[in-house]
Amino acid sequence: MSRINPIIQFLAILIVVLGLAFIVHIAILNSSALPPFENLIVLSYVVNCLLAATIFVALYIFRKTLKNQIGFLFMGGSFLKFVFFFILFYPAYKADGEMSRLEFAAFFIPYGISLIIETVFTAKMLKKLY
Repeated sequence: MSRINPIIQFLAILIVVLGLAFIVHIAILNSSALPPFENLIVLSYVVNCLLAATIFVALYIFRKTLKNQIGFLFMGGSFLKFVFFFILFYPAYKADGEMSRLEFAAFFIPYGISLIIETVFTAKMLKKLY
């Protein structure tokens, strides 16, 4: 029996988990009588998913040639996510002078979920290298 390609496995889990989190997030906002699709929530889930996928695929491609630098590349990927946050989201979130809890959650829930999945898969990948 053939093993599932780690990239395909990562992408499937990332998309399913973020998709479920998005549904739960929207449901909680709806049940709390809060506007469900404000605070750039859709863009946030999409951007975090795409960045996590790009970063993991890059780490996987370079896992053998740059195996001693994978940790630095991983941290560079996290830095890249924050750059995207400050370019795409921060100006809209601070337009009224403050960042609300809803704005914070709209970005950092998908960010945190993506980071956890990336970390688990990167650790598994590194474990196989050594």
